[in-house]
Amino acid sequence: MPAKNLDEIIAEILDLAAQKFRVPRAELSPDDDFFKKLEIDSMQALDLLTGLERHFSIELPDYELAGVTDFRTLAERIQARVG
Repeated sequence: MPAKNLDEIIAEILDLAAQKFRVPRAELSPDDDFFKKLEIDSMQALDLLTGLERHFSIELPDYELAGVTDFRTLAERIQARVG
């Protein structure tokens, strides 16, 4: 199976986030701050990350996610683990 490119990963993250938090997918963009855009707290963000880890079959160490608040950076971290 070929490695996913960043755009594919971003699209999957945005789809999953929209579905999970019932936000119209069209309202989400890669550079959005997911805390603000989804109106979520740190526990909900952790829940989202857990779902993404399951979806992509990876484990994201906390230190790699420190300070990450936008979808694009999150996708880059995931891509580094998936690829």
